[in-house]
Amino acid sequence: MYARVITTQLQPGKADDATNLWREKIAPSLKQTKGFKGAYLFGDRNTGKGVTITLWETEADATAMDTSGQYQQSIALFAQLLAAPPTREQFEVMLQV
Repeated sequence: MYARVITTQLQPGKADDATNLWREKIAPSLKQTKGFKGAYLFGDRNTGKGVTITLWETEADATAMDTSGQYQQSIALFAQLLAAPPTREQFEVMLQV
């Protein structure tokens, strides 16, 4: 299994807007994507910092987010809410308990 970790910095007061956008637009799309296993969103309402972890069956499934343009389309939906461009990393899940 593979995990993509995206760190974001939201504009002040935009945490609820970002969560709603994720729930209404991103989650339904991801649920239809090959290899998607789940997602977690973490955030600090005071600072606007957020971390999203998505889980993927294979490395190819995780990487396909970039080559298909799905990642870029998803980030574009958040453009008005972000204070800075997001960063992303990809890892192999070494242990799940």
